Amino acid sequence: QVQLVESGGGLVQAGGSLRLSCAASGRTFSRYTLAWFRQAPGKEREFVAAIHWAGGITDYADSVTGRFTISRDNAKNTVDLQMNSLKPDDTAVYYCAAGFLSRLSSVRTGSMDVWGRGTLVTVSS
Repeated sequence: QVQLVESGGGLVQAGGSLRLSCAASGRTFSRYTLAWFRQAPGKEREFVAAIHWAGGITDYADSVTGRFTISRDNAKNTVDLQMNSLKPDDTAVYYCAAGFLSRLSSVRTGSMDVWGRGTLVTVSS
């Protein structure tokens, strides 16, 4: 089973960009569907983006489509989230998650096998 550690969070002004990265340990990284979720203060955790373990097919929440891009590097055991045109509503703790051989259709429910501890993103207006 992989272990996940996020990095790259911080404070940014509205309209700015941040790149989150998630480093994974484990030899079966390439067989995990990877995803980012977020949880804003006082709100439930929500799906942000996912990338399938085979073929690199991606899925995005409507709220981030066209602004965020998820990518993975199986050689480096990393998954990144490039966030552009950030809005104050994007403020949240962002979590990296992995599901072994998971279908994209199941990722949105949050049914993942491994979770990171999260990294805080704050977007000021």
